[in-house]
Amino acid sequence: MTGRGATIPAGLSVADTCVDLLVVGSGTGMAAALAAHELGLTVLIVEKSSQVGGSTARSGGALWLPGSVLRGANDTAESATTYLDAVVAGSAPAQRSAAFVGQVSATVDMLLRTTPLRLFWARDYSDYHPEEPGGSAAGRTCECHPLDTSILGAYRTRLRPGVLEPAVSIPTTGADYRWMNLVARVPRKGIPTFAKRITQGLGGRLLGRHYAAGGQGLMAGLFAGALRAGIPVWTDTRLLRLDRDGERVTGATVDHDGREVSITARRGVVLATGGFDHSMDLRWKYQSESLGANLSLGADSNTGDGLRAGQEVGAGIDLMDQAWWFPAIAPLPGKAPAVMLAERSLPGCLIVNQHGRRFANESTDYMSFGQRLLELERAGTRVDAMWIVFDQQYRNSYVFGAELFPRMRIPKSWYDAGIAVRADRLDELGAQMGVPVSEFFATMTRFNQIASAGEDPDFGRGRSAYDRYYGDPTITPNPNLRPLVKGPFYAVRMVLSDLGTCGGLTTDERARVLREDGGVIAGLYAIGNTAANAFGTTYPGAGATIAQGLVYGYIAARDAAG
Repeated sequence: MTGRGATIPAGLSVADTCVDLLVVGSGTGMAAALAAHELGLTVLIVEKSSQVGGSTARSGGALWLPGSVLRGANDTAESATTYLDAVVAGSAPAQRSAAFVGQVSATVDMLLRTTPLRLFWARDYSDYHPEEPGGSAAGRTCECHPLDTSILGAYRTRLRPGVLEPAVSIPTTGADYRWMNLVARVPRKGIPTFAKRITQGLGGRLLGRHYAAGGQGLMAGLFAGALRAGIPVWTDTRLLRLDRDGERVTGATVDHDGREVSITARRGVVLATGGFDHSMDLRWKYQSESLGANLSLGADSNTGDGLRAGQEVGAGIDLMDQAWWFPAIAPLPGKAPAVMLAERSLPGCLIVNQHGRRFANESTDYMSFGQRLLELERAGTRVDAMWIVFDQQYRNSYVFGAELFPRMRIPKSWYDAGIAVRADRLDELGAQMGVPVSEFFATMTRFNQIASAGEDPDFGRGRSAYDRYYGDPTITPNPNLRPLVKGPFYAVRMVLSDLGTCGGLTTDERARVLREDGGVIAGLYAIGNTAANAFGTTYPGAGATIAQGLVYGYIAARDAAG
């Protein structure tokens, strides 16, 4: 059943009701629902949109799981805590990180019991700051094996689509992507990986299977677990307000198909509504007036509903200037930005601003890259335009924008829209970009000198194990650096996007929402991007955003049941 007023399972009546736990949001909120159901609570999930999965379904699906059995004996909770103490550096309460680390293994065990998910460690996907105490170059990121979404039956179409929906089904994990991106440079790794996933995708279709990886695979597994448990989901159901008895939250009033419905929650309400990704009034107020409208890659239903509802009952807020920043290719008219992941790290490219100058380590993790842009803005040197510059060898060697395979021409529509330019000489390229040609030429001369030497004294590109993860291992001595000496040359315009905001309601180590004075609001929990980031102003490693949503969902359910 689709459209307004839909429910899962289909045909459920929507009326005033009473449950033990109400979960608002169907992304990582699914983990709270599954944990609560396993503990014997009655649970209801309400979802604002007509599709299940939120931003998690649109993500890469990575999970940062320190100390997990998936990582093996080479990682410990103690080393992870040391690392988080170093990188969080007091920007969030230490108890939040400690509770996360302490419940990772129990959360993984719960997911493996209650869902069809099969998880694996993405070896060598480095922590984002591996040189810090406790950091790991081998990484703590895990992923789910591709999952046959046909197990959802009639509800498969109710799963929110990913950012990219390829015409040919290729269920690609993050670990696969690394080598598929290098297929032209490291064919001994790239070709077998491509062949394996194309065979799985196309072969699966012949057998009536629809394999998905990344966020699609992860959310399909969580959704399948909820269906198997019989947990009802009301879609097209918007949170209007939280209900209280005195100071305690006792449920919520929602809008379903244009009418108000009251839900009593005996044990509590879990807000898992995502961030305020597409609420530009809040983003311009708390983050920057320079942000482009609706450039976020987060679900378009993320407009801060949980944040506003929490504030109406006295909740405090924190870290509102923070987001999981993500540089992206500028959108074509009427389209969304195109994802960039490895592009910035690969040799034979650099990024310049409107003055034709470099301003950051291009290969740094995406959140740090965005933070660098906003730091420059606060310092009075705002980056009004960004261009990634590369040569023909780069274009012949790597995937670009997740859709242009090596040697494919940049589409004419990109040139027509002004987001791409091409020239045989660097001075001509600078002129087409609209940057000062002399400045740009000086930047290129300097960059080619340091790239030839294999060391970046200006911004340190290639010094971190994380930088090198997405580099080209065939380039020495620095897999992230190569001079651009032979045309034609290209430049593609970039924008600052994000995977969602990560400032929100203040919560404690039990996921309980706190008032502005620090007191607990009884009966109210917040997880995922509805809560202020458990890791403060830091992204510790790939998948830390989804992992904290899942783990704190588990924590919230246990607290509500306790």
